[in-house]
Amino acid sequence: MDETDLKYLEDEDAPAMKTIKGATMGLAVGTIWGTIVATWYDVPRVERNVALPGLIRTLKMCGNYGLTFAAVGGIYVGVEQLVQKQRMKRDFINGAVGGFAAGASIYGLKGKSISGAISAGSALAFTSAVLDIGGRTTRTDNGKEYYPYTTGKKPNVS
Repeated sequence: MDETDLKYLEDEDAPAMKTIKGATMGLAVGTIWGTIVATWYDVPRVERNVALPGLIRTLKMCGNYGLTFAAVGGIYVGVEQLVQKQRMKRDFINGAVGGFAAGASIYGLKGKSISGAISAGSALAFTSAVLDIGGRTTRTDNGKEYYPYTTGKKPNVS
């Protein structure tokens, strides 16, 4: 294990804090996504002139999506950190194991089938591995730094 990996393992964030951050981010993103999905559905005719039942239905949908995303984020980051500490390596396998555990446990419980759990876990594991292998970026570092302003002097126009 080289020095950069050890520095990463001794990060200021403990694994428990990273897990909490992952779950919190999942809760926020899931709640926002639940709000978007709730606006796609039409409010039934009975609720058109009454605001409270529509609001309650929207809040339930936001909460459902928020808690699902929070559980996926928390389990993913928690298992990834656990595997990383156990293996003492930082590579794509950690994220793949975390993705499989999160997908299989959460979406398997929602779907209530073993085949659905394995499919969801495999999909999240594959996605995590591809993103980790790809460097989590769409740009290649070419060594140049780009500034939003000019760093050189302008030539004098006489």
